[in-house]
Amino acid sequence: MTQRLTPTAAALLILPPMLWAGNAVVGRVVSPLISPMTLNLLRWALAFLLLLPLAGSVLRPGSPLWAQWRRFTFLALLSTSGYNALLYLALNTSTPINVTLVGASTPVWMLLIGRFFFRTPVSARQLLGAVLSIGGVVLVLCRGQWEMLLGLHLVAGDLYVLLASMGWAYYSWMLAHPTPESAPLRADWAAFLLGQIVFGLGWSLLFAGAEWSITDARLHWGWPLASALLFIAVGPAVLAYRAWGAGVARAGPAVAGFFINLTPLFTALLSSAFLGEAPQLFHALAFVLIVSGIVLSSRR
Repeated sequence: MTQRLTPTAAALLILPPMLWAGNAVVGRVVSPLISPMTLNLLRWALAFLLLLPLAGSVLRPGSPLWAQWRRFTFLALLSTSGYNALLYLALNTSTPINVTLVGASTPVWMLLIGRFFFRTPVSARQLLGAVLSIGGVVLVLCRGQWEMLLGLHLVAGDLYVLLASMGWAYYSWMLAHPTPESAPLRADWAAFLLGQIVFGLGWSLLFAGAEWSITDARLHWGWPLASALLFIAVGPAVLAYRAWGAGVARAGPAVAGFFINLTPLFTALLSSAFLGEAPQLFHALAFVLIVSGIVLSSRR
């Protein structure tokens, strides 16, 4: 598996953070209209309907998907359902700045999981790249005022984000190490993603059911919510996962992990554009640090 970063791989890996940043902004806008677990369930239900005409044959009896139900159940738990569920749980007890800061540990988990579970060596360049990239994220989160970090207090929610980051890292390594039996599905990106969504819907339905049973869940239909659902189903759900899988296959999970740290930067820029927050100098400095980490870690 190559660690070389090509322009095509870079473009594929930049698209998901942009779309996931848009998902964060849209999710914040519609939060008064819908509960988080319900939003996640409806998002993947709509993505399922969108992919059904493209890859519905994967659901037929005799499909190789059913022989690998254990693997796809695990993939779905780590990605389409469990990852988002942990983030939503984290926001119940933690602050957004803490959640994003702890989530910036993803590149480190990419390197460690690759080293201990997939026997991939970690170079000094990759470690230095991780430091630079995380430094850029911290700069965005503290808005250029380092003293803000002194006010951070870790709570139970931060553990949820840590688990989510570890799960996403393991998911990415699983994408880069497919089983021979999954070759027919991997050849068709829509079938591969639809297979994950099918099992992910089971997890998401379970989480949404618990939400409606034990919390004050909400759902207010209207054009704003319908438009938001369409965006997050097409963009962050389908296109982002497609691009991420293709990018990981080309660049490798260790290099791809650094691109996740572009998400808070893109979130800040989109917030500036749509929520009226003006961009600052520290956004440009953070971009330089994050990109430097990506370039350094991907060099041979």
